[in-house]
Amino acid sequence: MKKILVTGSRGQVGWELLRTLSPLGHVQALSREDMDLSKADSIRRCVRNFSPDIIVNAAAYTAVDKAEGEEALAYAVNAIAPGILAEEALRLGSAIVHYSTDYVFDGKKTGPHREEDATNPLSAYGRTKLAGEEAVRNSGAPHFVFRTSWVYGVRGHNFLRTMLRLAKEKDELRIVSDQIGAPTWSRMIAEATSLVLAKCPDTDTIREKGGVYHLSSGGSTSWFGFASAILKDSNVTLHPIPSEAYPLPAARPKNSLLSGEKLESVFGIRLPDWESSLALCRSDPGESF
Repeated sequence: MKKILVTGSRGQVGWELLRTLSPLGHVQALSREDMDLSKADSIRRCVRNFSPDIIVNAAAYTAVDKAEGEEALAYAVNAIAPGILAEEALRLGSAIVHYSTDYVFDGKKTGPHREEDATNPLSAYGRTKLAGEEAVRNSGAPHFVFRTSWVYGVRGHNFLRTMLRLAKEKDELRIVSDQIGAPTWSRMIAEATSLVLAKCPDTDTIREKGGVYHLSSGGSTSWFGFASAILKDSNVTLHPIPSEAYPLPAARPKNSLLSGEKLESVFGIRLPDWESSLALCRSDPGESF
């Protein structure tokens, strides 16, 4: 069986990956306590101890606003660490899967962004994630870089859980309505990743078919629309507001839509629309909110 190393195993995507990747091989889970992504020696030691066939890097510095004041730390985790993981994969003759973000774009485009569109991050977080992409791509290791957007799930810090918490505390909420994207359930990301890897039985196939792919839900909405769908059965009153009425340290792209055409063309995989995924997530009998 293949040996698969998953970093960020306690995060939204990492937790789901441990379940969806299990049929493909022996999965070794690493959390922040197991491997310090800000320290090169820790990364190399963990990879060499397990000697994986595939590294799936779901770990990241994701505090978008905090990164404005901690860009060096964010860069260490989001840029340097993926490069080291990719170097180790190349040394072992292995492959790497890495996750990136819609924040590598400035959001000025009309319509969904394609993989070949010019990048122009607006924030420290976006800059460090783009640098991580480049480090993986330039490493020479067979790789997939999956860009996703507006990730949510049943655990961790995300918009779904925040809205459900605030609905218990407040009667009215003001939600940004002029940023658009496609909310993407972490389980769909994990399942699509596993399907892609199942279609790539060896590193030669990954080298042939690898590269940057967009991996996000179909459809589009705003944060206000997403909140409205989450809280449709609640008594909370929602008010749409422009981004300027809710200033944050880090600038966000106004358009976070990502085209899934390349993933569908190469692998025959297309994520469901965001509303269907949200309904599936909310109806899962094994989860509570």
